[in-house]
This record gives sequence, structure tokens and C-alpha cells, in this order.
Amino acid sequence: MTTATGTPPHQPPAKPSDEADENQLKMAAEEGQKYLASLEYMATKVADTGGKTRAGDYIVGFAQERAEGMYHMKNGKLEWMEAPSDMNCHMEIAVADAADNRFIPYLDIDCTLSKDGTVVTSFKPDFLWHPGLYHYGKDLMLPDGDGTYDLKIKIAPPTFPRHDETNGKRFAEPVEVEFKGIKITTGHE
Repeated sequence: MTTATGTPPHQPPAKPSDEADENQLKMAAEEGQKYLASLEYMATKVADTGGKTRAGDYIVGFAQERAEGMYHMKNGKLEWMEAPSDMNCHMEIAVADAADNRFIPYLDIDCTLSKDGTVVTSFKPDFLWHPGLYHYGKDLMLPDGDGTYDLKIKIAPPTFPRHDETNGKRFAEPVEVEFKGIKITTGHE
């Protein structure tokens, strides 16, 4: 079950303007359809658990997997680093524009995982490049391991400028989304 609070759903205009002609808006929507399909695939076929919901100007999704290794830049070179041994969960957060479904970068996101009404951990996910789905994410330690948790995601209004006087008035309010009763499987990949 998911619940979303924050700004009510609102569909920003998507009409040709001096910044975006009809063809550009069509291409953006096509790109967004592909992103949303990738999010759906990640959340329902690849991850241990996942989901998505609408909140204000956003579509917010999550996918949970076991802690995983990644490349990190070290001294000017990419170095593969296994997931730290003290981490047992990888939480991924995807945020898309509800008007065209495209990924939204540069967001300030705060997340909390709770179990039985008690906060287990809070985290700020980082942007993660992924070959199939740009997203935000973080490896975490869940001391209680496998179980049923609630995930709360808060997104602050982004500070980046928005092109287009006709289509650009969006992402102005904070949103909060809560996914209740998600079954998490911990471990390492």
C-alpha cells in the first residue's frame, strides 16, 4: 500500500512555446515513457521489492536490493569497491516529472526507514549512474535484517532554474511520499 502527501497532483502545461516546440515536447514525452518503463521493470522484475506513486509534480518510485558494489572515483581513477561488510541493504529512489515522466536530477532527497513505528535509519541518497535507470541510492545497514518496513521520502523544491515561461512553473512545493509495509530482503549481492 502506498500513500502520498504534499502538493495535490497537478499537470503542468505541455504546450508549444517559444522554448519548446511541438516536436520537442513529443520527444520529451517519448523519452519519459521509456524512463517510466525502465523504472517499472527495475521495481517489479529486478529488485527484491519496489513501487511507485504520484505526488504533486512528481512520480516517485523505489526499488530495494541487497547491498551492492560500485565504481568510485579514487585519486582520479575509477576503482571497483564491494559493498561495505557492515551494509546489508541497497535502497534506490527514482523521481520523474509527472508531466512527461523524465528523470529529474539535482534533487535534495531525505529518506527514513521505520519498522513498527520506530525509525531504523535516515539517509540522503546520492545520484547513481546505472546502465538501465538513472536514480538516487544508498547502501544501508538495517540491524534487524529482513522484515517489513515503511519508507518515507521527502523531496525539497529543487534550486535549478526552469526554462520556459509557459511550461516551466513546476517543482515549487516540497513533497512527501510514504510507502508502507514494504518487505525488505537484506544481504550482499
